[in-house]
Amino acid sequence: MIDLHLHTNVSDGCDEPGALVRACRAAGLSVISVTDHDTTAGWDEAAAAAAVAGIEFIPGVEITAVLDDRDVHVLGYFPSRRAPLLEDFLEDQRADRIRRVREMVGRLAALGMPLDLASVLQDAASHPRRTLGRPQIADAMIARGYVAHRNDAFDAYLGHGRPAFVARRGATPEEVIDLITASGGLASLAHPGLLDLDEIIPALIVAGLPAIEVFHPEHDPETVWRYRRLTAASRLIVTGGSDFHGATSGHHDCTLGRIVLPREDFEAFRDRLFAC
Repeated sequence: MIDLHLHTNVSDGCDEPGALVRACRAAGLSVISVTDHDTTAGWDEAAAAAAVAGIEFIPGVEITAVLDDRDVHVLGYFPSRRAPLLEDFLEDQRADRIRRVREMVGRLAALGMPLDLASVLQDAASHPRRTLGRPQIADAMIARGYVAHRNDAFDAYLGHGRPAFVARRGATPEEVIDLITASGGLASLAHPGLLDLDEIIPALIVAGLPAIEVFHPEHDPETVWRYRRLTAASRLIVTGGSDFHGATSGHHDCTLGRIVLPREDFEAFRDRLFAC
């Protein structure tokens, strides 16, 4: 079984990279990609654990692009663990995440929900290549008793258009696709069914987008069929995975092995990746 969309605690997942790999092995996965948000910090530990577990490891990252104040996630996959062009860009991405966290914490304070900013930022200070974002703010809100769950925090305060929301500043989807390609990787538009902006896909294809994530926990059979038809018509590569954040994360379906990429799609993906 193949899962090309997994997160660890170097971004917003619950598990350390090695622990995630061991869970993947227990679930029967044979090929995985760790795709943390705006960081490659989990690659080395995950790759070492995968070698011990006998799992094929594909280095990956999920980069957040910005379009009209909307997040557009682009997955990047690489044939090796070295992608030097990425690192300066990702450092800027992480710096903007900290700027955004500071502003959102300020807005929450103005709403009568003060948080200990130093505590929220502590992980980034001790691990500079880890990424911070709204999930960490939501966790701090839970700890203070302002909300019961992460989803409550997003729905009421942190989601797009909500009173504590602060938009990102960053590269366009086209620029992110160019960066991944220039770094020797293969870009895939993440969970387009959640994005609900299918009208931008033709322009992204013209800009060089080679793949779309067809298989995802939030894609029902009709959505899978729609993107399967689109990829076939446009001769794009198909990717897919669980978007797993941890068994206790409450993020999408929490069962490893439920959403996987079919072997024939992986073979086409692998041929294209190693031809990059």
